[in-house]
Amino acid sequence: MEMRHITKQFGNYKANNDISLQVKRGEILALLGENGAGKSTLMGMLSGLLEPTAGQIMISGQAVKLAGPRAAKRLGIGMVHQHFMLIPAFSVLENIILGDEPTQGLKINYRKAAQEIKILAQKYHLEIDLQAKVKDITVGMQQRVEIMKALYRKANVFIFDEPTAALTPQEIEQLIKIFRALAAEGKSVIFITHKLKEIKEVADRCVVIRMGKVVATVQVNETAETSLAEMMVGHQVKFTVAKKETDQTKRILEVKDLTVEIHGQKKVENLSLTVHQGEIVGVAGVDGNGQSELIAALTGLTKIKTGQVVLNGHQLQHKNARQISQLGIGCIPEDRQQVGLILPLTTAENLMLKNYYRRPASKYGWLNYRMINQRGRQLIKDFDIRTQTEKAPVADLSGGNQQKVIVAREISAAPELLIAANPTRGIDIGAIEYIHEKITEQRNLGHGVLLVSFELDEILKLSDRVVVMHAGQIVGEIDPATTTSEELGLLMAGKVPTASKSGGR
Repeated sequence: MEMRHITKQFGNYKANNDISLQVKRGEILALLGENGAGKSTLMGMLSGLLEPTAGQIMISGQAVKLAGPRAAKRLGIGMVHQHFMLIPAFSVLENIILGDEPTQGLKINYRKAAQEIKILAQKYHLEIDLQAKVKDITVGMQQRVEIMKALYRKANVFIFDEPTAALTPQEIEQLIKIFRALAAEGKSVIFITHKLKEIKEVADRCVVIRMGKVVATVQVNETAETSLAEMMVGHQVKFTVAKKETDQTKRILEVKDLTVEIHGQKKVENLSLTVHQGEIVGVAGVDGNGQSELIAALTGLTKIKTGQVVLNGHQLQHKNARQISQLGIGCIPEDRQQVGLILPLTTAENLMLKNYYRRPASKYGWLNYRMINQRGRQLIKDFDIRTQTEKAPVADLSGGNQQKVIVAREISAAPELLIAANPTRGIDIGAIEYIHEKITEQRNLGHGVLLVSFELDEILKLSDRVVVMHAGQIVGEIDPATTTSEELGLLMAGKVPTASKSGGR
């Protein structure tokens, strides 16, 4: 597959500007770039979701026109999206064959489809339960279903968009094996990622895109991680954070025997943990094991069934979200667009969401826009938020800069406890570096941080102590200085080593 001189223009803005790249049969190609660099736009054209403004797409030496995703599929191009395109109420089998069902007369021939899929599953070591409902299977299993969809449609070029965002180390290892199996069969793999470690482990070549242009194409085995990072962001990147010695004797947060029920189901059960001043406590776990419900309970968005939550001596379990915020809890939520921001509002207005109702932001119910915009300009400068003006809708900002808006709003309020939920999910390494520095800065100032993340490298890098959640409970506590990501991954899967200890100090 080859893309020649591809340009994609939206109005006066060029998302892709004269990009050329090739992928050979049996090659694994990594696509690396900052948020807003144009990677997804480029792959959107290759998968038929968008049409190029200029340039050509070549398959096996022939110029092709991809009039839509079905046209791309017919030409052997399959895309596994970051947010899976599955119907939760359907079975795995129904999702795989949807739109390409084999028929016998007027009926769907499920038996024939199942036999074909089982042969493919055996060939590529993709263990899946065809009868299970998608809503009942893990994220890693859902990803296998997406891969099987592409295999079933006889794809020869596989595009993966941030494929490891919510996987355990064991699931990532299995995915890498699948990449290699596909390449060994002569199929081509293109994957978009921000994780340099994975590029080094599995990719043959890496194409680096910055501001809509290709700035480098390198052989991965000849290129250091630090060089890849520098090519991507245009400056040297620090891979460590400076942690000061802090006094961790005072307890800022105490959670005792917390139970949270949603629709009659226990999502958090008898959970206890503590966070001390000057400490980052990491909460690791596979998505869906009660982390979201824990955060909602601590911030007043979900009712607590039983148990206690104490912040600096104040009982929180009967207080609402605003009262909890006023007592000193800040929260970087896991979904920045659905929960963290009001997208049609301006950047300045979003920066004042915690304080708009009190002086000096408002008086007698009237908003003081002069002050709001002035404060917005100051925070935009202090937190390096890339926007032309504080009056621009926050929806117009890139993902990384939207995340910086939330970080600026929450940290500028100087919270006693900062809850950071997947604070760097889906953002580039430059923004990750910045946000890590700001979180560590809170710790160094003597505040407490509860870091909930699916990124094991992030958990191990930032945390002073790590607790692991599985099935709504804490199943172990580890020292990040002496634990590997593989050992942490086993705990996340519910396998408790004898050396781990339950609960929190």
